[in-house]
Amino acid sequence: MVAVFWSRGGPDVLVVGAGLAGLACAKDLADVGLDVQVLEAAEAVGGRMRSDRVGGCVIDRGFQVFNTAYPQVRERLDLRALRLRPFTPGVLVHTDRGRLRLSDPTRAPRDVVDLVRGRAAGPRDLAALAVLSGRDALLPAGRLKHRRDHDTRTALAAAGFSAPFVEGFFRPFLSGIFLEEELETSSRFFHLVWRSMVRGTLCLPTDGIGAVPAQLAGRLPAETVRLECPVEGLTDGGVLLGGGSGGAEVKAPVVVVATGPGPAAALLPDLAPPAYRTVTTYYHLCERSPLGEPTLLTDARRRFLNTCVLSEVVPSCAPDGCSLVATSVLGADRPGREHTVRAALAEAYEADTAGWELLTVRTVPAALPAMLPGHPLSRTSRIARGRYVCGDHRATGSVQGALASGARAAREIIADLRRGAA
Repeated sequence: MVAVFWSRGGPDVLVVGAGLAGLACAKDLADVGLDVQVLEAAEAVGGRMRSDRVGGCVIDRGFQVFNTAYPQVRERLDLRALRLRPFTPGVLVHTDRGRLRLSDPTRAPRDVVDLVRGRAAGPRDLAALAVLSGRDALLPAGRLKHRRDHDTRTALAAAGFSAPFVEGFFRPFLSGIFLEEELETSSRFFHLVWRSMVRGTLCLPTDGIGAVPAQLAGRLPAETVRLECPVEGLTDGGVLLGGGSGGAEVKAPVVVVATGPGPAAALLPDLAPPAYRTVTTYYHLCERSPLGEPTLLTDARRRFLNTCVLSEVVPSCAPDGCSLVATSVLGADRPGREHTVRAALAEAYEADTAGWELLTVRTVPAALPAMLPGHPLSRTSRIARGRYVCGDHRATGSVQGALASGARAAREIIADLRRGAA
């Protein structure tokens, strides 16, 4: 016989997981007067968007970039309170000809020397880039979502870009966004991402990316979120807790599974989440900044996805007198890989990296869903009566996708409750 939590009766809705999707879902449900409880297995909210302190540094669990253009971000977050620090509006590409800069001329007109001189792109590619950026920025998102879908490589060729420019700029740059090297990601998703980058600002919160879910959680009613409360399974009447409360049941007529893809599939065996990409980020400390600007640096030879001096973006993320460098690569860490990355960084930064201290390594096994052509940009949250699911695996691999999935789950739950179908 299982024990029963809250013997007077449980909440109206249980949300399993306090990542962005679960927090957004809980907030929308609480806003209409439902009693919501969020159960989170970890010791803090955020899921993959967490920040830790290591050696006096603020370390995100995997390199993150925050985009201010996402509709859900603008609707739900107080951006001023996040104390956002921007990246340079452009990117540096390490090539055999040295570092080349591609900047947005509308935001950084002084940084377009490589464009004007034709070192970074020829006239054909500059014209194609202007057309692509203008069209994606001005077209409604709904139009982009319903365009014919191809892989990104096909879409770039159709947009008029030369093969050398695709290989030298788009392939290394987008590899760090899509976490794949072949430009096989859905072109519809590419256009939506490009739209958000043209319209928004890429930045980081001063206190780390964990400040984003922390702000979302802070807007929920007191004691809504229960931390260190893992869920072992679903029951006919709610959920079964694991951990120190193993065997205890929390009852609720509606359960939302808002975990990552692996735990979600374990709780909902009929769920078929997409494949996920793995990314590893190496964090190095050095005395002198190898790049005196807050700019992303990519590698035309694709030995790493991207690298940046985080302390140039957010000076307070590292102790005084130190610079913090974050470098991401595809896949998991393995013996000797950090040595290879360090050698590539010496070339890319034109600096002696031998004395850099490896502060920590962060591997995120389920960092981003694989979004091949035909990938649905949104899916229903309904699984069965009283059972729902949300997360970026039900939408797109982005902050916007996670928040929008949570919002959709809340809308569907409210609609079902009103007609007695939940």
